[in-house]
Amino acid sequence: MAGPSEDFLAHLRGGPTTLARCWAVTRADGVQYGFTDHDCDLTFDGITFRADTGLTALAVQQSTGLSVDNTEALGALSAAAIRDEEIEAGRFDGAEIRAWLVNWADPALRWLQFRGTLGEITRSGGAFRAELRGLTEALNRPLGRVYQKPCTAVLGDAACRFDLSAPGYALELAVAEVEGAQAFRWQDLPGFAPGWFARGRLTVLTGAAAGLWGMIKHDRAGDGRCIDLWEPLRGSVTGGDMVRLQAGCDRRMETCRLKFNNFINFQGFPDIPGEDWMVAVPRQGGINTGGSRR
Repeated sequence: MAGPSEDFLAHLRGGPTTLARCWAVTRADGVQYGFTDHDCDLTFDGITFRADTGLTALAVQQSTGLSVDNTEALGALSAAAIRDEEIEAGRFDGAEIRAWLVNWADPALRWLQFRGTLGEITRSGGAFRAELRGLTEALNRPLGRVYQKPCTAVLGDAACRFDLSAPGYALELAVAEVEGAQAFRWQDLPGFAPGWFARGRLTVLTGAAAGLWGMIKHDRAGDGRCIDLWEPLRGSVTGGDMVRLQAGCDRRMETCRLKFNNFINFQGFPDIPGEDWMVAVPRQGGINTGGSRR
């Protein structure tokens, strides 16, 4: 982030100042919110920063090295700003945060003080406290390959390279029956064998929970076809809502080759010796040539 402009610094040196703080929150689904601690709404960069939201922020801790800049935001939960059910549904998880120090008499004079993402959010008593994490937070993530027999890629990602839009690997349909936002039932899913969607993903396309998704635990046939998620969706799903079922992958070599015909991009190491081989000792009899143990 660039430092404050000369005009902004001149305003700070000029004696009495007209400063306010503004925050812009951009969720992963593109919904954007603007907040300010000024007593009137402010508008710039195409965002209206609301003054009646009750949002405040603590001091920003910043450094010149690779330490993570951080601060906290405090606010009230309300229908006009941030609602409790939206936080519960995970709508604000990882949302982008930008914070400015603004001359409210001339919003063109402003300084972008902080940019990062929302961290942990806690709620109590009709209010929330949100941790704001700087851009260098991403450097704390562990990176590198994991050497294991199963594939380490996620189906359809840059390492897997499988085209999830290929015919036969996804199905969009309306919900027939749903129980607890976790168990989905249909009379039949023609063209898809039982178990085809196990370990796959269910994404809600319409309704109050649109954009939410969950991992599929079971895809069972019997009294109709039942899709069970590992945990309930954090939103309300009703009959008639459209969902997308995506085929599942158990990360085995055989599944990659036979189900997806994508073995060339398999990211596992199926020939790694097991623990029994690693602790084996030489035999007294037989030929010990160092050849195959089979």
